[in-house]
Amino acid sequence: MSPAAPRPLDLRLMNMTFMALLLTFAVLAAVAGVRWLARLSAFDIQRITVVGDTRHSNSMTLRANVAPRIAGTFFSVDLGRVRAAFEAVPWVRHAVVQREFPNRLKVVLQEHQPVGLWGSDGDLRLINNFGEVFEANVGEVDQDNLPTLSGPDGQGAEVLAMYQALQGSFAAADMPITQMALSGRGSWSVKLETGATIELGRGNVAEVQERSQRLLKTMTQVVARYGRQTSAIESVDLRHENGYAIRLRGISTVLAPTPAKK
Repeated sequence: MSPAAPRPLDLRLMNMTFMALLLTFAVLAAVAGVRWLARLSAFDIQRITVVGDTRHSNSMTLRANVAPRIAGTFFSVDLGRVRAAFEAVPWVRHAVVQREFPNRLKVVLQEHQPVGLWGSDGDLRLINNFGEVFEANVGEVDQDNLPTLSGPDGQGAEVLAMYQALQGSFAAADMPITQMALSGRGSWSVKLETGATIELGRGNVAEVQERSQRLLKTMTQVVARYGRQTSAIESVDLRHENGYAIRLRGISTVLAPTPAKK
């Protein structure tokens, strides 16, 4: 029996063209079907469930404010736009948005955790535990229990890290830090609960800690020489190479004039 003769080239090309057209038609039909299905009212977003941190944001109020900005159905809604809408709400740091078939969205919120005030009295904002400065109603937090931090824009994390590195040692000495500032030239300074101000100078955390320990280890003995306690410290300047300058309330630092020799 002789082998079957190969099909003519033109017949093979015709079959391939037919299969390609059939596949294209199937894809277009599927796309059209999906688009038609996505536009059905049954898939309109009917419910938004908000979970997670909502201590400062009422979930009902959140939904009411964000819902008008949501367009599309379960299939077509832009999750990135929904996330941005929630993250634009005060106190909301991060939002994760998920679809829940057939017509719901689930939003998991993470709120800012305020650990300090940021700025000056005329322009106070809040700083969170990531060192991020954010806008919110400052009146909603207990300001008496938060330090005031300040510094150049974009350096909130650096200022917070320095505060956290020093606060424990000063608090242990019964001199908690209430204010910390980083100047535009990179110099650090703090104000204590006692009212004392301390110039810490420039440097990284390790360098500033070293100078601070020099003060904390010796200040009790220094002020005792003048019959004072550490609460009498008015100001300290640690920007000296091998020591520091200290000013005490009620103690004059001006030397009496030396009598002229006869």
